Parts: sequence; C-alpha cells; structure tokens
Amino acid sequence: MATNEHTAFVMRDRNWHPPAYAPGYKTSVARSPRQALMAIQTPSASEISGPDFHGLALGPYDNDLLNNYREGQGRAGLPVGERIQVYGRVIDQFGKPVPHTLVEMWQANAGGRYRHKKDTYAAPLDPNFGGVGRTVTDADGWYRFRTIKPGPYPWPNDPNSWRPAHIHVSVMGPSISTRLITQLYFENDPLIPHCPIVNTINDADAIETLTSRLDLARSRSFDCLVYRFDIVTRGALQTFFENF
Repeated sequence: MATNEHTAFVMRDRNWHPPAYAPGYKTSVARSPRQALMAIQTPSASEISGPDFHGLALGPYDNDLLNNYREGQGRAGLPVGERIQVYGRVIDQFGKPVPHTLVEMWQANAGGRYRHKKDTYAAPLDPNFGGVGRTVTDADGWYRFRTIKPGPYPWPNDPNSWRPAHIHVSVMGPSISTRLITQLYFENDPLIPHCPIVNTINDADAIETLTSRLDLARSRSFDCLVYRFDIVTRGALQTFFENF
C-alpha cells in the first residue's frame, strides 16, 4: 500500500464506518447501543499506559501456524490445506513504521471451522491446526505469518449467509485502549460482496484496505503462495478497523 509522506493529518471520518445498528447484519441489532454514547474525559492509568513488547519471549513457532499447534500437542502430521504466508508492515499515514508492536491473528481451518467449543459447523477439526499465532514487528514495522488459507463458512445471519475466507488480525497500540482489530480478506474472493458484515461498510475504499494482495514475486516454488497486507494505523490511507 503506497503512502505519501506529505499527506496532511486527517481527522477521523465517522461516516466512513458502518452504523452500529445495521439490520442486514442481524447480530448488530441486539448489540447496538440504545442510548447516546459517553466520552471518557478522565481515562484511568490502565487506559493510557500499555505493555512494552521489547522483552517478549516468543517461541520458535509462534508465527508459524503450520507447526505451533502440532508441536504443542506432540503430533507429527501437518495441517491440511493451501499453505500460504501473510506478511506486511504496520505503519502510520506517513509511512513511518510502528516497531516492536504485538501482532496477533486467529482464523478458521481450511474447512472453515474454528477450534472453538461453540463452533458447530459440519466441517471437521484439523488435529494438527490450532488457528492462532502472534509475532512482534521488527524495527521497520515488518511482520510475517505462515499458515493455511482459511475456508469460508456458513453462519446463521439468513438461510444462505457465508463468510468469505478471512483472518482476524489484532495490532496492539501504545496502551490497552488503543488495541486495533481488523479482518484480512483475499483479493478476488467472490464471497466478499455477498457478506452481510462487509456490506455494512458503505465505502469501497474502506473494503479495499481489508483486502490482501497476492505477491507472486515472493511466493515460494513448490511451497506456498504469499499475500501482502499492510496495516496503516491512521490518516487518509488507514486500514479499516472494527474498533471504530
């Protein structure tokens, strides 16, 4: 994602984000606020301070979802599915990197099922895939994960609603209250324009910020395809985040 170092500061456009009440996305109806929101004028210390990840001890497979669950379970097999890598930079609107910040991800397996007790989709669980990972950006804001491309799955929004293949991504800011969460989609997925959640976003450019791009130049022959997903934390080119 290109950035312009001369881009001026851009105030947040709240019209860019979907309404809290979106009947087409049925679970938003019960979760939308019934009363006016209140601004916190005097945040507590926990809201303005945050974790420092410089000393975080990461395991050798924390960002390798092909291996981290099976290693923890003492299994020899590999996960089933299309092997991919996802990489990118965490930057601000001017292209300045966000170094040493925690990036976490979680996803469904290749069949579209999460390893969660409340996921009852008919697709089988993969005994060698947990679906979670974490890493810390380097000094230039780069991150990387190795994983399986998640499958789409049905959900009870209406009789035939399907979520596109996606990965949930969390970026920790300078404090607990500035944690940002978004979803990564894959370019040219035909389910994206049919997703009721995506359709709560009225700006096509905002949807584009959620779409990773195939990077054939970095793909590994006879190993995996590679997708790039840059995360812009603020400004005219900011990634769309669920938090807003």
